[in-house]
Amino acid sequence: MKVDRRSFLGLGLGVAAGVAVSPLTVKLTDDLSIWTQNWPWTPVPVDGEVTYENSVCSLCPGSCGISIRKIKDRPVKIEGRTGYPVNDGGACLHGIAGLQYLYDPARIKSPLKKSGDKFVQISWDEAISEVADRLSEIRKSGAPEKVACILDKDSGSVAGLLKRLIKSYGSPNLFTMPGLESYLELTASTLHGQDMTIGFDLENSDFILSFSAGIIEGWGSPVNCFQANASRKERHAELWQIDSKLSNTAASADRWIAIKPGTQADLAMGMCAFIIKKNLYNASVIDSHEFARFASKVQNSYPIPKVSEITGIPSAVIKEMARAFIKAAMPVAVFGRGRGEGSQSLKELAAIHMLNCLAGNINKKGGTVVRSKSDYLSFPDESIDSIAKQGAAKAPLGKYIHDFFEKVGTGGNPAVEALLVYNANPCYALNNAKFVKQAIGQIPFVVNFSSFMDETAMESDIILPVHTFIERLEDVPSGAGLSKSVVGLSKAIVKPVYDTKHPGDAVILIGQALDASIAGNFEWESYEECLESAAQNIWDELSEEGFVVLTAGASREKVNIDAAFLADNSETVQIKGEGELILIPIDHMRLPADSPSASPFAIKTVSDDIIKGKDSFIEINPQSAKGLKNGDYVLVKTSVGSAKARIKLNEGIMPGVIGMVRGLGHTFGNKYVSGKGSNINELIAPVIEAGSGLDAASGIRASISGV
Repeated sequence: MKVDRRSFLGLGLGVAAGVAVSPLTVKLTDDLSIWTQNWPWTPVPVDGEVTYENSVCSLCPGSCGISIRKIKDRPVKIEGRTGYPVNDGGACLHGIAGLQYLYDPARIKSPLKKSGDKFVQISWDEAISEVADRLSEIRKSGAPEKVACILDKDSGSVAGLLKRLIKSYGSPNLFTMPGLESYLELTASTLHGQDMTIGFDLENSDFILSFSAGIIEGWGSPVNCFQANASRKERHAELWQIDSKLSNTAASADRWIAIKPGTQADLAMGMCAFIIKKNLYNASVIDSHEFARFASKVQNSYPIPKVSEITGIPSAVIKEMARAFIKAAMPVAVFGRGRGEGSQSLKELAAIHMLNCLAGNINKKGGTVVRSKSDYLSFPDESIDSIAKQGAAKAPLGKYIHDFFEKVGTGGNPAVEALLVYNANPCYALNNAKFVKQAIGQIPFVVNFSSFMDETAMESDIILPVHTFIERLEDVPSGAGLSKSVVGLSKAIVKPVYDTKHPGDAVILIGQALDASIAGNFEWESYEECLESAAQNIWDELSEEGFVVLTAGASREKVNIDAAFLADNSETVQIKGEGELILIPIDHMRLPADSPSASPFAIKTVSDDIIKGKDSFIEINPQSAKGLKNGDYVLVKTSVGSAKARIKLNEGIMPGVIGMVRGLGHTFGNKYVSGKGSNINELIAPVIEAGSGLDAASGIRASISGV
């Protein structure tokens, strides 16, 4: 059966917003199960007994429950698991295409060692020995702080094992990639206290005010958001989208409010000032001295006419938004531009969340849930020797991952002798990606735990190939932004296709191969034994049901609100660079912005006005196009890079703004994904926010010229 790109586009927004939540599900997934069998690298199953197994997808932070159809023990189809508390039967196009990752041409099939400009296959024993020997040499030199580790996220047992390894070894240099959950935790700790996080009860809200959050572009737990959005009409709920372009979320919304890029924080502060001035807020939840100081500051610094000038939104509309939000029965203000990943501003996040505080919707049905972080894992205390204590006492190479690469990339002698990377692709996904790649190139020894070849794996010295989510048992915590906290259990649905290992087993083997003081912290015989022990408090239910709901809905905890950060930090990060246009990234549901990259199926569904052949497109308002026509080639130039692209005229993007879709421009060897378009992260430079230290770049000034 031949399925071309336009056939999929004919399915419409249902594909973009998670086709598996609509009646198209069965037909599309049936087509997919047939279509994937026609890929030359996908085995065709023989006839046999049909069975189903439940598991959890970990391709994105959504962490959806899935049901996998098998024929004679071979998986042939993935669909959403009915009754799973995150997605209840829904699945996105990445989830239903998950089988393609099992046989993906970019899969790393055995351990690899770099030899010159090429990789050569080695055995697992050789690979573990190489890693352990190098780490042992560095530790014996008395500098354990010169080893660093980068994780995709800091939750779950595999991350727990890597954190245990780094702590036992004696390094303070553990970093995670920027993600929505980390921003939610940072916002919660800033306004409510340490070890807290935030969720949004979108499915019960009657008024959602989204500050550029891509609710149907992959924000948070995507399928959960799709379902909440799909039920809005039945619930008589409204969605107002504040965005610089007419995104899919804005097109689906009841109201689109166009805003100048990078001014969301000013808008939120102005709305807070108006609500406070008019005494519209819920005074019973705001009673601190710091709030009085914040109230005085925002009223003096953010009068509506000034905010209107900054944001480009008429004063009357700002007041209308503020009144509509504060007077709704169950309002919620949602923050985190795009998918909520990448660069974000803490002032923006905190100012938007302060609207929730003013509305008194904290821990109310349909509002915002503020709760303690769910800590369901219990590892034994580590045994730490004197070398580890000495190393851990050293100052880390920065607070955030961009600090780390700045110090590594601009220092003289190597600040880091060895780097471990797990399930992350910083050479592609971080701003100024070329600089990040150069920085990693200065690290003498890079070890990558990865299922797939990508830009960062290409820069590594040792690659330890790990099982895909279909091949391994693992705890999978629920994705960011949910009102409930869920832990699911992914299962080994199929035996490993290649010579790969569970990442947890690989970490345990490395730990056991180091000196006795470290090895004693890794006495499990297998990752499975480790997981069962660490998750013992929930293991019976987790292993039997496949998931555990740790917290459901609003917490009963009393939540303090501390406005000191907003009272002390009034400066909003400005968009930097040169040029009369502002280049902004556009998140697209079909194109992941980090690891793993899109499947061939997902790439096939991307429209011809986003990627055509090898060409990316930039969206530009006709008023800013200066005679350029659809399809014309231009050179997009910023202070850190340039890229050739084609023009897409779009009246749904603000004049003076150009947008490029994130998730293209891969350079590793995969003919289905690589060599298509440009990576916008190579065109945007970090901009560090005073007061938080975050990379808060919302875009960069740019120019375009004909080629």
